[in-house]
Amino acid sequence: MRQTVVPSQYLQIALDLASRIAKGDLPEGSRIYGRSVMASEYNVSPETIRRALRLLADMKVVEVKPQSGAMVLSADSARRYIENFEENADVRALRAQLREQMEEYDALHRRMAETVKALVKSRDTFAAAGEPLPNYEVPVPKDSPCTGKSIGALKFWQSTGGTIVAIRRGQTVILSPGPYAELYAGDIIVLVGSPAAAEAAQRLLSVKEVSIDPI
Repeated sequence: MRQTVVPSQYLQIALDLASRIAKGDLPEGSRIYGRSVMASEYNVSPETIRRALRLLADMKVVEVKPQSGAMVLSADSARRYIENFEENADVRALRAQLREQMEEYDALHRRMAETVKALVKSRDTFAAAGEPLPNYEVPVPKDSPCTGKSIGALKFWQSTGGTIVAIRRGQTVILSPGPYAELYAGDIIVLVGSPAAAEAAQRLLSVKEVSIDPI
């Protein structure tokens, strides 16, 4: 459905003044009220009145004199201005409508870009959260200096950067061992962390380093 676009205030005021001049309400040679008075009459700023009078002056409807206000020049010019205004009203309205639609499109485009950015960020966050952390199995050697010592005493996390999530001891699996859980020769530590953390754990538990493969 086609929208009705209201002309700018100064255009409406210029059209109203031209109509009054064309009808003889403001006769040729008469002086138009000062800008401050007209601004109060039309409830607009003096600048809006200045633009309206400047437009009528360009069309030879009125003459604007500094410090003297505006004087009506021609009723014929006023009628021609009204005719031109009516002929060009649709074009002006379409231009204004197009300008508004472009502004709305720009605003919508910005909102869409922000939404896409947030969506990608959320997807990446959830994808990262859904990926399992790498697990490593680190054996405790028979000659390990850590035998009989607790996880807390070894400061395991501070020393390696890895977290022990389980200890396999023969047929027994100790899940989520606390800081007081002790390590013994033959234990298999299930470690969550980076490859560097697994290597650090190997160095902590044994004299010689052994390569560790993720499980």
